[in-house]
Amino acid sequence: MPARVDPCVAMLVDRPPKGLEWAFEVKWDGYRIAVHIEPGSIRIITRGGYDWTNRFPSIAAEAPQLGLRTAILDGEAVVLDDKGRSDFGMLQRALGRRPAAHEPGEIVLFAFDLLYLDGCDLRRLPQRERRQLLETIVAGREGAIRLSEEVEADGDELLRIACAHGLEGIIAKHRARPYRSGRHPWWLKIKCKRRDSFAIVGFEPSTAPDGIGRLLLAARRGGALVYVGGVGTGWTQELARKLRKLLEEIATDAPAVNLKRKGAVFCEPRVVAEIEYFAWTDDGKLRHPSFKGIGSGRMMRRSSKSLNLGAISRD
Repeated sequence: MPARVDPCVAMLVDRPPKGLEWAFEVKWDGYRIAVHIEPGSIRIITRGGYDWTNRFPSIAAEAPQLGLRTAILDGEAVVLDDKGRSDFGMLQRALGRRPAAHEPGEIVLFAFDLLYLDGCDLRRLPQRERRQLLETIVAGREGAIRLSEEVEADGDELLRIACAHGLEGIIAKHRARPYRSGRHPWWLKIKCKRRDSFAIVGFEPSTAPDGIGRLLLAARRGGALVYVGGVGTGWTQELARKLRKLLEEIATDAPAVNLKRKGAVFCEPRVVAEIEYFAWTDDGKLRHPSFKGIGSGRMMRRSSKSLNLGAISRD
């Protein structure tokens, strides 16, 4: 039995694959872990190779109840919200050292692969066979170790439903492929993307002449503008130069948000950026944002002293 297995990692693609050879699952938003079961020993190993057994007490306590002599389960440790969706912020709070509303006992493992079982290395088997073995062990359990269900559906339709229900996305796995460590095209992830408008309240210059390193963004919450993070991708050098020139013309010494950032140039919130992103962090910041352009019809005349921010809101 291997002491550790580097996980198979899904490649990010824009659209789900087509064909009966692909199986689909929900993409869980948590920590990737492997549960190693041996006689008298349970070890929980993170994707980075760290032993976090003591940080997942409910999973470690339930693993011996599976009745296996030796095994390695591959899956995602998550905390579920009241709608059954995995919430990464809730997971972080449950793992934190400070007192929080969520405890380590709330963390559950959604197992989606079986790499080793009772003396046999299963990694050379096709995904469909490993899956069948996993289902005989985990299917129907409702405790700290559960099965990540396969969904019989068209990939495009499943992605649409997942996004409509606020999930992170879906995973596609080729049924005929073995398990291989690293990133391979027979495991694919398709994420739900969101798009919204945010006020530009400043920028951080880049090392390139007249360029922009990051745009500083804000959204209206409770009647006030609040900083929601920065975006540093999505523009060409030419567009960055034009945008910087525009923002410098409305620069101000009084930031529109409560933010101190060394080297930043703050501006009046007259320009709105269209931003594509995947989700919100627990502290209200955009996750993986990408700049898509200036909001159509959202830029006020330079002579204006105010800005209508009705279209700038949190998703």
